[in-house]
Amino acid sequence: MNNLVKAAAAATALLLASSPALSATKWDMPTPYGDGVHHTKNVLAFAEDVNKLSNGELQIKVHSGASLFKHGEIHRAVRTGQVPVGELFMGILGNHDEIYKVDNIPFLATDFTAAKKLWESSRAAVEKSLAKDGLKLLYAVPWPPQGIYSKKEVKNIDDLAGSKMRSYSPTLSRLSVLLKATPTTVQTPEIPQAFSTGMIDAMITSPSTGVSSQAWDYVSYYNDAQAWIPKNMVIVHSRSFKRLPKDVQQAVMSAAATAEKRGWDMARKETAQKTETLTKNGIQVTEPDSKLKSDLAGLGEIMTKEWAKAAGSQAGEVLDAYFK
Repeated sequence: MNNLVKAAAAATALLLASSPALSATKWDMPTPYGDGVHHTKNVLAFAEDVNKLSNGELQIKVHSGASLFKHGEIHRAVRTGQVPVGELFMGILGNHDEIYKVDNIPFLATDFTAAKKLWESSRAAVEKSLAKDGLKLLYAVPWPPQGIYSKKEVKNIDDLAGSKMRSYSPTLSRLSVLLKATPTTVQTPEIPQAFSTGMIDAMITSPSTGVSSQAWDYVSYYNDAQAWIPKNMVIVHSRSFKRLPKDVQQAVMSAAATAEKRGWDMARKETAQKTETLTKNGIQVTEPDSKLKSDLAGLGEIMTKEWAKAAGSQAGEVLDAYFK
Protein backbone atom coordinates (compact mmCIF):
# COMPACT_ATOMS: atom_id res chain seq x y z
CA MET A 1 0.00 0.00 0.00
CA ASN A 2 2.84 2.38 0.86
CA ASN A 3 4.35 1.77 -2.55
CA LEU A 4 1.04 2.66 -4.21
CA VAL A 5 0.83 5.88 -2.20
CA LYS A 6 4.40 6.77 -3.06
CA ALA A 7 3.78 6.03 -6.74
CA ALA A 8 0.65 8.21 -6.75
CA ALA A 9 2.50 11.03 -5.00
CA ALA A 10 5.34 10.81 -7.47
CA ALA A 11 2.93 10.87 -10.40
CA THR A 12 1.17 13.92 -8.96
CA ALA A 13 4.47 15.73 -8.44
CA LEU A 14 5.52 14.94 -11.99
CA LEU A 15 2.21 16.23 -13.32
CA LEU A 16 2.53 19.48 -11.39
CA ALA A 17 6.12 19.96 -12.47
CA SER A 18 5.22 19.50 -16.12
CA SER A 19 2.11 21.71 -15.91
CA PRO A 20 3.14 25.19 -14.69
CA ALA A 21 -0.14 26.62 -16.03
CA LEU A 22 -1.95 24.91 -13.11
CA SER A 23 -0.46 27.55 -10.79
CA ALA A 24 -0.19 30.32 -13.33
CA THR A 25 -0.74 33.97 -12.48
CA LYS A 26 -3.39 35.42 -14.78
CA TRP A 27 -3.57 39.11 -15.64
CA ASP A 28 -6.33 40.98 -17.44
CA MET A 29 -5.02 43.70 -19.75
CA PRO A 30 -7.33 46.41 -21.13
CA THR A 31 -6.40 48.21 -24.34
CA PRO A 32 -8.29 51.03 -26.07
CA TYR A 33 -8.02 50.01 -29.73
CA GLY A 34 -9.41 47.29 -31.99
CA ASP A 35 -7.58 44.16 -33.07
CA GLY A 36 -6.72 45.55 -36.51
CA VAL A 37 -4.52 48.35 -35.11
CA HIS A 38 -0.78 47.65 -34.95
CA HIS A 39 -0.66 48.56 -31.25
CA THR A 40 -3.15 45.82 -30.42
CA LYS A 41 -1.37 43.32 -32.65
CA ASN A 42 1.83 44.16 -30.80
CA VAL A 43 0.15 43.81 -27.40
CA LEU A 44 -1.17 40.38 -28.37
CA ALA A 45 2.32 39.33 -29.44
CA PHE A 46 3.70 40.73 -26.16
CA ALA A 47 1.21 38.65 -24.16
CA GLU A 48 2.17 35.56 -26.13
CA ASP A 49 5.88 36.22 -25.56
CA VAL A 50 5.31 36.62 -21.81
CA ASN A 51 3.50 33.30 -21.71
CA LYS A 52 6.32 31.55 -23.57
CA LEU A 53 9.22 33.18 -21.73
CA SER A 54 7.64 32.54 -18.33
CA ASN A 55 6.90 28.93 -19.25
CA GLY A 56 3.19 29.62 -18.69
CA GLU A 57 3.68 31.06 -15.20
CA LEU A 58 2.18 34.42 -16.28
CA GLN A 59 -0.74 34.49 -18.67
CA ILE A 60 -2.09 37.82 -19.93
CA LYS A 61 -5.62 38.04 -21.33
CA VAL A 62 -5.93 41.07 -23.62
CA HIS A 63 -9.26 42.92 -23.65
CA SER A 64 -9.05 45.09 -26.77
CA GLY A 65 -11.28 47.84 -28.11
CA ALA A 66 -12.05 49.41 -24.71
CA SER A 67 -14.16 46.33 -23.92
CA LEU A 68 -13.04 46.09 -20.28
CA PHE A 69 -12.42 49.75 -19.45
CA LYS A 70 -12.93 52.88 -21.51
CA HIS A 71 -9.71 54.52 -22.64
CA GLY A 72 -9.92 57.32 -20.08
CA GLU A 73 -10.36 54.78 -17.27
CA ILE A 74 -7.36 52.54 -17.98
CA HIS A 75 -4.74 54.61 -16.14
CA ARG A 76 -6.84 54.71 -12.98
CA ALA A 77 -7.71 51.02 -13.27
CA VAL A 78 -4.02 50.06 -13.29
CA ARG A 79 -3.04 52.64 -10.68
CA THR A 80 -5.68 51.38 -8.23
CA GLY A 81 -4.91 47.73 -8.92
CA GLN A 82 -8.24 46.89 -10.56
CA VAL A 83 -6.12 45.38 -13.31
CA PRO A 84 -2.36 44.83 -13.13
CA VAL A 85 -1.44 45.99 -16.63
CA GLY A 86 -2.87 48.13 -19.41
CA GLU A 87 -2.17 50.11 -22.56
CA LEU A 88 -3.07 53.74 -23.13
CA PHE A 89 -2.25 56.76 -25.24
CA MET A 90 0.45 58.69 -23.39
CA GLY A 91 -0.95 62.12 -24.19
CA ILE A 92 -4.27 61.33 -22.52
CA LEU A 93 -2.50 61.94 -19.19
CA GLY A 94 -1.46 65.46 -20.13
CA ASN A 95 -3.62 67.05 -17.42
CA HIS A 96 -2.14 64.64 -14.87
CA ASP A 97 1.46 65.64 -15.58
CA GLU A 98 2.83 67.95 -18.27
CA ILE A 99 5.55 65.45 -19.20
CA TYR A 100 2.98 63.25 -20.94
CA LYS A 101 2.34 66.00 -23.49
CA VAL A 102 5.87 65.97 -24.86
CA ASP A 103 5.22 63.74 -27.89
CA ASN A 104 2.00 65.60 -28.74
CA ILE A 105 3.69 68.95 -29.37
CA PRO A 106 3.04 69.81 -33.02
CA PHE A 107 6.10 69.87 -35.28
CA LEU A 108 8.62 69.16 -32.54
CA ALA A 109 9.34 65.68 -33.94
CA THR A 110 7.91 64.93 -37.36
CA ASP A 111 9.72 61.77 -38.48
CA PHE A 112 10.51 58.49 -36.78
CA THR A 113 14.20 59.25 -36.26
CA ALA A 114 13.36 62.48 -34.45
CA ALA A 115 10.54 60.79 -32.55
CA LYS A 116 12.90 58.08 -31.29
CA LYS A 117 15.39 60.70 -30.12
CA LEU A 118 12.61 62.61 -28.35
CA TRP A 119 11.53 59.39 -26.61
CA GLU A 120 15.09 58.65 -25.51
CA SER A 121 15.31 62.21 -24.16
CA SER A 122 12.02 62.03 -22.24
CA ARG A 123 11.75 58.40 -21.14
CA ALA A 124 13.38 58.88 -17.73
CA ALA A 125 11.02 61.75 -16.91
CA VAL A 126 8.00 59.67 -17.93
CA GLU A 127 9.18 56.74 -15.80
CA LYS A 128 9.69 59.07 -12.83
CA SER A 129 6.13 60.39 -13.14
CA LEU A 130 4.67 56.90 -13.41
CA ALA A 131 6.61 55.79 -10.33
CA LYS A 132 4.90 58.50 -8.27
CA ASP A 133 1.61 56.74 -9.03
CA GLY A 134 2.95 53.31 -8.17
CA LEU A 135 3.30 52.38 -11.83
CA LYS A 136 6.10 50.99 -13.97
CA LEU A 137 6.66 51.53 -17.69
CA LEU A 138 7.03 48.38 -19.75
CA TYR A 139 7.31 49.84 -23.24
CA ALA A 140 6.13 52.58 -25.60
CA VAL A 141 5.35 52.43 -29.32
CA PRO A 142 4.52 55.27 -31.74
CA TRP A 143 1.61 55.92 -34.00
CA PRO A 144 2.21 56.96 -37.58
CA PRO A 145 2.61 60.72 -38.06
CA GLN A 146 -0.64 62.62 -37.56
CA GLY A 147 -2.52 64.18 -40.47
CA ILE A 148 -5.68 66.22 -41.00
CA TYR A 149 -8.96 64.56 -42.02
CA SER A 150 -11.65 66.86 -43.35
CA LYS A 151 -14.73 67.04 -45.51
CA LYS A 152 -13.28 69.92 -47.51
CA GLU A 153 -9.68 70.22 -48.68
CA VAL A 154 -7.41 72.05 -46.24
CA LYS A 155 -5.18 74.46 -48.15
CA ASN A 156 -4.44 76.86 -45.28
CA ILE A 157 -5.12 77.04 -41.56
CA ASP A 158 -8.11 79.32 -42.11
CA ASP A 159 -9.89 76.37 -43.73
CA LEU A 160 -10.11 74.78 -40.28
CA ALA A 161 -11.47 77.89 -38.56
CA GLY A 162 -14.98 77.31 -37.24
CA SER A 163 -14.80 73.54 -37.61
CA LYS A 164 -15.70 71.08 -34.87
CA MET A 165 -12.48 69.16 -34.35
CA ARG A 166 -12.06 65.87 -32.57
CA SER A 167 -9.80 66.05 -29.52
CA TYR A 168 -8.22 63.16 -27.66
CA SER A 169 -5.70 65.01 -25.50
CA PRO A 170 -5.22 68.40 -23.81
CA THR A 171 -2.58 69.31 -26.38
CA LEU A 172 -4.89 68.67 -29.30
CA SER A 173 -7.58 70.72 -27.60
CA ARG A 174 -5.13 73.61 -27.38
CA LEU A 175 -4.15 73.23 -31.04
CA SER A 176 -7.83 73.27 -32.00
CA VAL A 177 -8.25 76.58 -30.18
CA LEU A 178 -5.20 78.04 -31.96
CA LEU A 179 -6.75 76.91 -35.24
CA LYS A 180 -9.97 78.70 -34.19
CA ALA A 181 -11.81 75.37 -34.19
CA THR A 182 -14.00 73.91 -31.46
CA PRO A 183 -12.39 70.91 -29.70
CA THR A 184 -14.71 68.00 -28.92
CA THR A 185 -13.51 64.97 -26.97
CA VAL A 186 -14.20 61.82 -28.96
CA GLN A 187 -12.48 58.48 -28.31
CA THR A 188 -11.54 56.20 -31.19
CA PRO A 189 -14.51 53.77 -31.08
CA GLU A 190 -16.89 56.75 -31.14
CA ILE A 191 -15.46 58.46 -34.26
CA PRO A 192 -17.96 57.18 -36.87
CA GLN A 193 -20.95 58.14 -34.74
CA ALA A 194 -19.44 61.54 -33.91
CA PHE A 195 -19.07 62.36 -37.61
CA SER A 196 -22.47 60.98 -38.58
CA THR A 197 -24.25 62.99 -35.88
CA GLY A 198 -22.36 66.19 -36.64
CA MET A 199 -20.47 66.30 -33.35
CA ILE A 200 -17.25 66.74 -35.35
CA ASP A 201 -16.40 67.51 -38.95
CA ALA A 202 -12.58 67.30 -38.83
CA MET A 203 -9.86 65.45 -36.94
CA ILE A 204 -6.11 65.18 -36.68
CA THR A 205 -5.05 61.58 -36.23
CA SER A 206 -3.02 58.79 -37.78
CA PRO A 207 -3.64 56.78 -40.95
CA SER A 208 -4.17 53.79 -38.63
CA THR A 209 -7.10 55.37 -36.83
CA GLY A 210 -8.45 56.66 -40.12
CA VAL A 211 -8.54 53.14 -41.53
CA SER A 212 -9.84 51.43 -38.39
CA SER A 213 -12.71 53.93 -38.18
CA GLN A 214 -13.31 53.82 -41.97
CA ALA A 215 -12.83 57.55 -42.40
CA TRP A 216 -13.82 57.38 -46.09
CA ASP A 217 -17.43 56.99 -44.96
CA TYR A 218 -17.55 60.56 -43.65
CA VAL A 219 -14.58 62.62 -44.98
CA SER A 220 -13.05 63.12 -48.41
CA TYR A 221 -9.57 64.51 -47.66
CA TYR A 222 -6.48 63.54 -45.71
CA ASN A 223 -3.69 66.10 -45.50
CA ASP A 224 -0.45 64.29 -44.63
CA ALA A 225 0.79 67.13 -42.44
CA GLN A 226 2.96 64.82 -40.24
CA ALA A 227 2.18 67.09 -37.35
CA TRP A 228 3.60 64.88 -34.60
CA ILE A 229 4.27 61.25 -33.72
CA PRO A 230 2.57 60.35 -30.44
CA LYS A 231 2.93 57.09 -28.55
CA ASN A 232 0.98 54.48 -26.68
CA MET A 233 2.56 53.07 -23.54
CA VAL A 234 2.06 49.85 -21.63
CA ILE A 235 2.17 50.26 -17.87
CA VAL A 236 2.05 47.82 -14.99
CA HIS A 237 1.02 48.17 -11.34
CA SER A 238 4.37 48.17 -9.51
CA ARG A 239 3.26 46.00 -6.60
CA SER A 240 1.70 43.46 -8.96
CA PHE A 241 4.96 43.32 -10.88
CA LYS A 242 7.06 42.93 -7.72
CA ARG A 243 4.90 40.03 -6.55
CA LEU A 244 6.03 38.01 -9.57
CA PRO A 245 8.97 35.65 -9.14
CA LYS A 246 12.25 37.20 -10.31
CA ASP A 247 12.49 34.97 -13.37
CA VAL A 248 8.95 35.94 -14.41
CA GLN A 249 9.77 39.62 -13.92
CA GLN A 250 12.74 39.12 -16.24
CA ALA A 251 10.45 37.40 -18.76
CA VAL A 252 8.09 40.37 -18.73
CA MET A 253 10.88 42.90 -19.22
CA SER A 254 12.45 40.84 -22.00
CA ALA A 255 9.09 40.59 -23.78
CA ALA A 256 8.59 44.33 -23.27
CA ALA A 257 11.96 45.18 -24.86
CA THR A 258 11.08 42.99 -27.84
CA ALA A 259 7.64 44.60 -28.09
CA GLU A 260 9.10 48.10 -28.15
CA LYS A 261 11.52 47.29 -30.96
CA ARG A 262 8.88 45.38 -32.91
CA GLY A 263 6.32 48.13 -32.37
CA TRP A 264 8.53 50.88 -33.82
CA ASP A 265 9.16 48.73 -36.89
CA MET A 266 5.44 48.04 -37.19
CA ALA A 267 4.64 51.77 -36.99
CA ARG A 268 6.88 52.55 -39.95
CA LYS A 269 5.26 49.85 -42.07
CA GLU A 270 1.84 50.84 -40.82
CA THR A 271 2.31 54.40 -42.03
CA ALA A 272 2.85 53.38 -45.65
CA GLN A 273 0.25 50.61 -45.68
CA LYS A 274 -2.58 52.53 -44.06
CA THR A 275 -2.00 55.70 -46.09
CA GLU A 276 -2.27 53.55 -49.21
CA THR A 277 -5.51 52.06 -47.85
CA LEU A 278 -6.98 55.54 -47.44
CA THR A 279 -6.22 56.26 -51.09
CA LYS A 280 -7.69 52.96 -52.29
CA ASN A 281 -10.93 53.76 -50.48
CA GLY A 282 -11.38 57.10 -52.19
CA ILE A 283 -9.84 59.59 -49.80
CA GLN A 284 -7.76 62.25 -51.55
CA VAL A 285 -4.35 62.26 -49.85
CA THR A 286 -2.57 65.60 -50.13
CA GLU A 287 0.53 67.18 -48.65
CA PRO A 288 0.72 70.67 -47.14
CA ASP A 289 2.35 73.32 -49.28
CA SER A 290 5.16 75.46 -47.92
CA LYS A 291 2.79 78.17 -46.63
CA LEU A 292 0.62 75.70 -44.69
CA LYS A 293 3.75 73.99 -43.31
CA SER A 294 5.10 77.35 -42.17
CA ASP A 295 1.82 78.37 -40.53
CA LEU A 296 1.47 75.05 -38.73
CA ALA A 297 5.12 75.16 -37.63
CA GLY A 298 4.45 78.60 -36.17
CA LEU A 299 1.65 77.17 -34.04
CA GLY A 300 4.06 74.41 -33.00
CA GLU A 301 6.60 76.96 -31.78
CA ILE A 302 3.90 78.62 -29.68
CA MET A 303 2.91 75.29 -28.13
CA THR A 304 6.51 74.22 -27.50
CA LYS A 305 7.11 77.41 -25.53
CA GLU A 306 3.83 76.99 -23.64
CA TRP A 307 4.70 73.40 -22.75
CA ALA A 308 8.22 74.30 -21.64
CA LYS A 309 6.84 76.98 -19.32
CA ALA A 310 4.17 74.69 -17.86
CA ALA A 311 6.45 71.67 -17.44
CA GLY A 312 9.24 73.62 -15.73
CA SER A 313 12.73 72.27 -15.22
CA GLN A 314 11.96 68.79 -16.55
CA ALA A 315 11.00 70.34 -19.89
CA GLY A 316 14.33 72.13 -20.08
CA GLU A 317 16.19 68.89 -19.44
CA VAL A 318 14.18 67.00 -22.07
CA LEU A 319 14.50 69.69 -24.73
CA ASP A 320 18.21 70.21 -24.05
CA ALA A 321 18.83 66.50 -24.47
CA TYR A 322 16.67 66.38 -27.60
CA PHE A 323 18.32 69.31 -29.37
CA LYS A 324 21.83 68.34 -28.27
